[in-house]
Amino acid sequence: MLRRLFFLLPQVDNARQAVEDLAARGVGKRHIHAIARGVDLTGLPEATERQKNDTTFRLEWFVWNTNLALFVIAAAVMLGSMVTGKALAALMSLLVMLLTFIAGEQIAVRVPNVHLTEFTDALHHGEVLLMVDVPGYRVAEIEAYMHHRHPESVPGGASWTVDAFGL
Repeated sequence: MLRRLFFLLPQVDNARQAVEDLAARGVGKRHIHAIARGVDLTGLPEATERQKNDTTFRLEWFVWNTNLALFVIAAAVMLGSMVTGKALAALMSLLVMLLTFIAGEQIAVRVPNVHLTEFTDALHHGEVLLMVDVPGYRVAEIEAYMHHRHPESVPGGASWTVDAFGL
């Protein structure tokens, strides 16, 4: 799993230079994705439709709601089994509730999430959003590099991505 770093750049020329600098720094152009509205992105690696539609957000929403539904169903089964006196079913339901709680905590606390909706205003004003996918151990390095080499860029946070699925 890669980390996706978000950087807003005020103009397309700034974004082109940032892409070239990142490529020289060892970030492959297939790991850089640009999104803009009403701006010509010629010379920039454009984001895929899945990335533009923020498929990651939908996937997180589905996983979170499925986890929540499992917790509620397990709670209902536990209450029903306690009423009917079935201890094994109550214990199994309690185990499912514990597992869904731990999974939910992992999703909510440990998995970073930034979504494209956070950049809507900037994109409407003609800014360019660069999404840079890097391994976790390179996050601090790339953020520091962009801060020093491109002070006009605004860091927008980090998220996760799975390279194999093109998210």
